[in-house]
Amino acid sequence: MAKLSLFERRRRRVRTTLKAYAKGRPRLSVHRSGRHIYAQIIDDAAGRTLAAASTLGSTGGSNVDAAAKVGATLAEAAKKAGVTTVVFDRGGFLFHGRVKALADAAREGGLEF
Repeated sequence: MAKLSLFERRRRRVRTTLKAYAKGRPRLSVHRSGRHIYAQIIDDAAGRTLAAASTLGSTGGSNVDAAAKVGATLAEAAKKAGVTTVVFDRGGFLFHGRVKALADAAREGGLEF
């Protein structure tokens, strides 16, 4: 078995912990790249995405302000889909900077996690 990177070890640890505490709630999954940030709310039981948002179509860049806009947009899309509570899946990313800004904006938008 190949040795896993620190990122992959963190990602698996976070995902395993989430599965134990999810209790049927959808998962707010975040992916952060050098240029963009992506977020989606996934219903793992049905295997489908309920809502999604990213910085792809905007010219806002990849800063903390753009991540906050994505969080607010995702919260609005979640309300339309009827989702109020989620579990936050940060993947292997540390909870600071853009990931934290997205999470805080989603909370302010009405999502509970």
